[in-house]
Amino acid sequence: MHQALLNGGIGRDIEAVLNVPAVPTILDVACATTGMGFAVVARVTADRWIACGVRDDIGFGLRPGGELKVETTICHEVRQHREAVIIEDVSQDAVYRSHPTLAMYGFGSYISVPILMPDGRFFGTLCAIDPKPRKLRTPEIIGSFKLFAELIAFHLDANARLAQTEATLAHEREFSELREQFIAVLGHDLRNPLAAVSAGVTLLSRKPNRAAEIAPRIESSIARMSGLIDDVMDFARGRLGSGLILQQDADGAVEPALRQVVHELQSTHPDRSVILGFVFDQPVRCDQARIAQLLSNLLANALTYSPAGTPVSVTASSRHGWFNLSVANTGEPIPAATIPMLFQPFFRGAVRASQQGLGLGLYIASEIARAHGGQLSVTSTNVETRFTLRMPAGA
Repeated sequence: MHQALLNGGIGRDIEAVLNVPAVPTILDVACATTGMGFAVVARVTADRWIACGVRDDIGFGLRPGGELKVETTICHEVRQHREAVIIEDVSQDAVYRSHPTLAMYGFGSYISVPILMPDGRFFGTLCAIDPKPRKLRTPEIIGSFKLFAELIAFHLDANARLAQTEATLAHEREFSELREQFIAVLGHDLRNPLAAVSAGVTLLSRKPNRAAEIAPRIESSIARMSGLIDDVMDFARGRLGSGLILQQDADGAVEPALRQVVHELQSTHPDRSVILGFVFDQPVRCDQARIAQLLSNLLANALTYSPAGTPVSVTASSRHGWFNLSVANTGEPIPAATIPMLFQPFFRGAVRASQQGLGLGLYIASEIARAHGGQLSVTSTNVETRFTLRMPAGA
């Protein structure tokens, strides 16, 4: 079955029917008990008729995924009235002998019963047709078709509930793992600055004359804890909430915010060179604070993981409706197996003594990109490692 048929809600319905093992047997028995040469489980909506499961011994030509114009089918009427339609001999039927559908397809006999889900929703029909008249109005045949329709509905509902349960369990399992990882990492990373604050306060109480020396250390530790808490809040919004909330800046002048980030990080890495390349041909409508945060995360990583004495480049451009921002550095390439995990929360790779944080920086950066309708990507070779944001300029 072509993948294109499995796209969207109808595709999932086709796949759901194909995943009911009893359907082929039901279609076989439907044909055997009636003598009819074609039987189908069809998904029927207000505007579509799609074959899901098919037995075709008369060369009608439909396969799973095949579609008829719904208005040309009697199943359209079955959907509207939710009642079975049974025609033993088209030429003798007082109601349907002049029906255009029967003449169009050359039916001699026809039976269609509705498939109703346990909650009352109409799914489709179980149909059988044949070019010749067939005896269909017997309690055994009518009862069998209704029972088959109920059985199909039962299996579809049971499989859907099972899939939902499995999805819920998988989500809960992922959430539980993230929660445990979050607690462990947060507890570990907060402990050091908290201990530093505690030690500083104790020392300050004993030697107040050293306040000028101790206070900056306490402030630095508090700032680090504040940064950790900010990361946690962004993680909660991005992963557990409805996503990051953006504050779009009206002027679209993002370049000053980017330069400020570079200036701040260069001041803490005075021995490193950051090469800038900015070309702005149009404004960039974005949350400047968030874009600055993204750059800060990328540039801090580049300065941390590149060899001392090597330059880091930051390039940005806005042209032809797109904003691009890249940070590149030299050094050992990121292993190919590691790249798919870089933007996952709490992933920190090989932790270095100089590395601080919860391992949320790249995850938050990717969420910022996503919130702007863009994407954050990475390439890493022996020549350079480059992280690139590409998003609509939007202005």
